[in-house]
Amino acid sequence: MKFQVLSIVPHSPHPLTGGLPSAADRLEQVVALGEAAERLGFDAYAIGERHAGPFLSSAPTVLLAALAARTSRIRLLTGVTVVAILDPVRVAEDYATLDQLSRGRLELVVGKGAEAGHFDLFGLDEERQWELQKEKYELLRRLWTEEDVDWDGDSRPPLRGVTTIPRPYAGPPRIWHGSATSLHSPELAARHGDPLFTANAIQPLGAYARLIAHYRERFEAYGHDPAHARVAAGSGGLLIADTPEQAVRRYKELYEAKVAQSFRPHLEGRAGYNTPFRTIEEAVAGGPQLIGSPEQIAEKILGFHAHYGHDLQSVTVDGFGQSTAEQTETLERFAEEIAPVLRKEAPSTLWEG
Repeated sequence: MKFQVLSIVPHSPHPLTGGLPSAADRLEQVVALGEAAERLGFDAYAIGERHAGPFLSSAPTVLLAALAARTSRIRLLTGVTVVAILDPVRVAEDYATLDQLSRGRLELVVGKGAEAGHFDLFGLDEERQWELQKEKYELLRRLWTEEDVDWDGDSRPPLRGVTTIPRPYAGPPRIWHGSATSLHSPELAARHGDPLFTANAIQPLGAYARLIAHYRERFEAYGHDPAHARVAAGSGGLLIADTPEQAVRRYKELYEAKVAQSFRPHLEGRAGYNTPFRTIEEAVAGGPQLIGSPEQIAEKILGFHAHYGHDLQSVTVDGFGQSTAEQTETLERFAEEIAPVLRKEAPSTLWEG
């Protein structure tokens, strides 16, 4: 199994103290954590993209460029690139530039995004989100694999003889499809033989397992070798303590205050927006959140693996407003006490050879 650190760069007051770092300090924290992730042996670092709500991830290419300049080995991913609201020509140019700067360390995760407000912000009809996602993704794919592209569609003006510049560093970067609630993304990934990145962040395990099962079934139905159906999985936050009991005592107030702070009543009932695991006990027992002792967390991820068969596990440590030192300590414990167990018990050939 491989391991990634993901930040969607939340920027809300601390759920208990109310403290809020400046935007500059928060962005520097994200870059510093990327440097720490590389030093600790994580395989990838990902930046999300949000254009609505309390987040500072509206310009992921800028943050990833800073990370490219301050790292040398770790792969740089997105989580997700909201291609449904963007111009594929601009996406092709920006991320190929980043691929060149990082000398081929870039991989894209595309999706329609997890914020309900960004379609209005960009003057787009949310009812067309999946149509836009499919058409724009397929244009992006052509722009990275072909030159002198002629294209007609409904999401932007036609193209005639277009070759985007720069070209990617060493061929088109791998594109994953982010999947949280709908069969649309698994279907699109399967059609094109691409890997799937399940959110595994809010809902119960069975909801994500259903999407992955559909992906694997359709991947083979489209004529692709099922051995090439790569899957990655997110998580709903990482909090580590010495024992399960200590984890509940130490983090109960913090976790439950954060759930209350993040609750969006206008989206109640829509899958993927509000966690049903409102108490820490519920989250530990049945949620995707990684909270507990190292042994408990490793066992939970292996439980995910039994259902998902995933190659890459993503963790998030900056969702609860903790300091850079606390986040780094959490990554250190994961790298030293959890990752070795999972690499041994669930080996993967992703990014090897």
